[in-house]
Amino acid sequence: MIRTAPERVITACCLLACCFTAFSFRLVHLQVTRHEELAERAAEAHGTKKIISARRGAITDIRGIPLAQNEPVKTVVVDGSLVKDAKEAGALAELLAGPLEMPANVLLEKITRTRWSEREQQNVPVRYTVLKKELSELVAADLAVQLSDHKMRAVTFEQEAIRTYPNGEMASHVIGYVDHDSKGMEGVERSMNEFLKARDGYRFSERDRNGRELVQYRGQERPARDGCNVQLTIDSGLQMIVEKELNAAAKALKPNMAACIMMRPQTGEIMALASWPPYNLNDAGKATDECRKNHAIMDLLEPGSTFKIVPSSGALSLGLVKIDTEIFCENGAFTYHGNTLHDHKPLGSITVRDVLIHSSNIGAAKLGLQLGDQRLFEYARKFGFGERTGINLPGELSGVVHPPSEWSKISITHLPMGQEVGVTPIQIVCAMSVIANGGRLMTPQVVHQITDPQTGEVTAFPPNEVRRVIPEKIAAQVREALVGVVGKKGTAQKAHVPGYLVGGKTGTAQKARGGGKGYDHSNYIVSFVGFMPAEKPEFVCLVLVDEAKVPHSENYGGLVAAPIFARIADKAAQHLNLTPTEPILPGDVLGGGEAVRD
Repeated sequence: MIRTAPERVITACCLLACCFTAFSFRLVHLQVTRHEELAERAAEAHGTKKIISARRGAITDIRGIPLAQNEPVKTVVVDGSLVKDAKEAGALAELLAGPLEMPANVLLEKITRTRWSEREQQNVPVRYTVLKKELSELVAADLAVQLSDHKMRAVTFEQEAIRTYPNGEMASHVIGYVDHDSKGMEGVERSMNEFLKARDGYRFSERDRNGRELVQYRGQERPARDGCNVQLTIDSGLQMIVEKELNAAAKALKPNMAACIMMRPQTGEIMALASWPPYNLNDAGKATDECRKNHAIMDLLEPGSTFKIVPSSGALSLGLVKIDTEIFCENGAFTYHGNTLHDHKPLGSITVRDVLIHSSNIGAAKLGLQLGDQRLFEYARKFGFGERTGINLPGELSGVVHPPSEWSKISITHLPMGQEVGVTPIQIVCAMSVIANGGRLMTPQVVHQITDPQTGEVTAFPPNEVRRVIPEKIAAQVREALVGVVGKKGTAQKAHVPGYLVGGKTGTAQKARGGGKGYDHSNYIVSFVGFMPAEKPEFVCLVLVDEAKVPHSENYGGLVAAPIFARIADKAAQHLNLTPTEPILPGDVLGGGEAVRD
């Protein structure tokens, strides 16, 4: 078929249009869809990718004292294309071997590495090889001088940082540590990892034959972003006091474990938290799992008599009793559904106040009976038992408070004295803070604020009230009774601090045998949780010791834990510049008073 001239022109135009359309689609695909990929490949083929290191955020205490920081170090890098020949490569390897503490043959292998070049169709020297990381700046400076003297330009130094903990073991269970990839593994390093972590940047660039960067040929670039700084509520001074006393006590008592928590009751701020044994954060890899365990939030235990504030507060709040209502304590032995309860000494009719002061098991059990199963359970939950406190540390347990449907006939008399319930040390502190602050359950706070170093933006963590547990008037009555616990009639006379009114409660809990076979009458967890000054508490402090190696007749909260509290509280008062509220009389000594078993 013979085409006319116009038909041939139209056909040619259509073919040209199709060709141009195909080319256009290809250009759009290359320039838009694959732009970043191809630009990065081009930069890699003709230049060097330099990592721009970012720094992980620092962790400080409430006063700004560093707890976790970044120590500047150098990464040693070699550009193989700047090494003239095998002789220079060997000389460079020999020069680097000593300062880098690496065999010369290993360095030579790294220096002379090659890669296949598609453009040149041959093997070419690798232009970016890391020889050594974490080289001290002092060694790097000396090495740079030696390289300059020998006119060797193939080696460069990049700024890096490693994570260090200036105080070693101090606050180890609060701070935590990072792994080799700078990922938080324990403590705040883990719980706040998303804020602390840094994002490294990079830059593709070309260098001249002398190793200098050609800025005009700088390629793809992503800026580094430093991690946020985290300020804790921990006071390093108080933390040192707590750990020194806890370590001294552990040395003398040789317990399985021990813990101490100091909390500001009005706000929930954790002022100090220690778990024994500690571990060195700068060498965390050598620590055992037991050392790394934060017993303050991860151990379940029966609280013993410290739990008696729950039935007492509940019965008072509901108007079932008044603080001066008398309860008959059966002269030391009370049988309920075939189970007999005993007090540490025979007691007759005593007030609700004295039930706390003398730590009467029978009195607490009778308060529980007046409350009844459901209301006792509800008040235990109101005080925060059986649920996580929400502290910003990983691994916290919720504890165990069984519902009444799972209780036995005698559970109603055992719970009020702190049996058949599993709690954590941090829950005990929060519960006592309810009494100290006027009836409010607060979320314990370990993070004060987060600061973004790029923008200067500050994110604060204000106090968080979970709920009102008991009326302020009832809290004041229980608080006044707990002052009597440290008084001349109480079970915690050895918690006395001259110049101050101290309130608190002792706890001595037999450890349960495995398999639900009752209690081990030779092993105890003993504790004392107190507050000071009693008129307006500045802190609540728990001291807990598991299986102290002391004679059985001395293994009680009032004899083991209370004196440790007294020493900590006395030093804490000085550190906080608290004004004494009571006159100091002749013979008034720290931890003075009669030794009472409870």
